[in-house]
Amino acid sequence: MDQQDISYFDPDSEWSIVERGLPHWTQAGCVVFITWRLDDSLPAEVLQQLDAEIKDVLLSERLDPSANWKLQLASRDPRVRGKVQRKLFAIRDKYLDCGYGACHLANPVDANTVLNSLRKFDGDRYFLSDAVVMPNHAHFLCDFASETEMLKQCTEWKRYSGRQINQRHSLLGEFWQVDQFDHLIRSPEQFEHYRRYIAENPSRAKLQEGTFLHFHKQLTT
Repeated sequence: MDQQDISYFDPDSEWSIVERGLPHWTQAGCVVFITWRLDDSLPAEVLQQLDAEIKDVLLSERLDPSANWKLQLASRDPRVRGKVQRKLFAIRDKYLDCGYGACHLANPVDANTVLNSLRKFDGDRYFLSDAVVMPNHAHFLCDFASETEMLKQCTEWKRYSGRQINQRHSLLGEFWQVDQFDHLIRSPEQFEHYRRYIAENPSRAKLQEGTFLHFHKQLTT
C-alpha cells in the first residue's frame, strides 16, 4: 500500500460518535490510533491519581468534570476535541508505562497471541500499519472500511486473544479492560507522529528486548 492511499479524518465527510465509557469518533476509511490496556493495568489507587490529573485537564479546558464532560467535549470543534483527547491519552499512557498489574503480555507467547490476532485479517477486513504489544497494554494504527467496523473488530480481537491467554494460564475474569482509547488521525504529519510514538514506546518505558513486540509495515511514498 502507498502512503498516499492512507485516509485521514475529513470533518466535511460523514462521521459518528459512539458513547461508551469513553466517546469514540469513527469515520469510514480513516486511520485511527487505538490503545487497549489489561484489566489489572491501573490499580484503584493509581486510578485515583489518574482521575485527579484528568480533572485538572478538563477544568483547564473549561469542561465540567462533575457533569457529562464527554457530551460537552463532543460539541467542541474537532481540533479542540483532538487536543483534549491527546492530553488525556498522555496521562493514561504515562501510568501504563509504569508497568502496574501482572503484565501478562511481557510473556512473548502471549504477546504473539495478541499481535497475530491483529495481523490475521490485515488487508482483508482492515489495514494495519503499526502495532506494539507492551507488558500491560497495546497501541496500533489501523483503518476500517465502515464506521461500525472499528468497535466490532476490536471486540472480536479482545474476546479471542483474552480467551486464548486466560485458557493458557488458567486465569479467570476479564483479561482486557472493556473500553479503549482511540483517536482519528487528521494528517500525514500526525500519522508519522503516532508511528514514531509506537516505535519508541518500549524505549520510553525502559523495556528489555523480549518483553514487547513491535510491528511496522513499510509504506511506499
